[in-house]
Amino acid sequence: MNNKIRLVLVEDHKLLCVGLKSLFEKHGEIIVVGEAENGKSGIEKIKSQKPDVAIIDIGLPDISGVEVLKEITNEAPDVKTIILTSHMKENEILECLKYGANAYVLKDIADEMLVSIVKSVKDGAMWLDPKVVDIVRNSSCGIMPAKTTSRASFKAQHANLTEREYEVLKLLVDGKSNSQIAEILSISEHTSKAHVCNIIQKLVVDDRTQAAVKAIREGLV
Repeated sequence: MNNKIRLVLVEDHKLLCVGLKSLFEKHGEIIVVGEAENGKSGIEKIKSQKPDVAIIDIGLPDISGVEVLKEITNEAPDVKTIILTSHMKENEILECLKYGANAYVLKDIADEMLVSIVKSVKDGAMWLDPKVVDIVRNSSCGIMPAKTTSRASFKAQHANLTEREYEVLKLLVDGKSNSQIAEILSISEHTSKAHVCNIIQKLVVDDRTQAAVKAIREGLV
């Protein structure tokens, strides 16, 4: 039980909740410790259960998933959050990323991929649906300045990043967790975490998700 990923579902479609619970129970590594059919009860469930991960829909019947994110960013900052939605509006995507969503997943995601995303997000990775990446890259408003630059220009603007930090940043954009980055680059997880912290500081952002978004928006990937 202690090794299982504890998860809360905030979703108003009962059939989808049943399907998600069945999916996670089948894999055995993820346990659903709470469910909520609206945003306000979702906030309370997350605060009381303190899960590792919360899966949140945007289109909830009382308040939006964005409002849920705003609240739990302050009340339960250690909880990793996955937006699972059919919404593709630019402003909603950018607001979710602004308020700390670790993943933005569309509801047509394959079952096995969703399980993988939950595991990687719990370990500190971030994940964006490829369609969402395109919207973030082409957005003219939101988290980061709208202009895009070449990779060379990005590097020139952020010359204080070391070559190793660029390697780490690219893996971070690919959604890799600290442990995965460490394995790929043959470094310790402690060193990987230190590189990520340095990148966040040097890019003047609040977290690894915003660092990845900035790299996407400014043309590194």
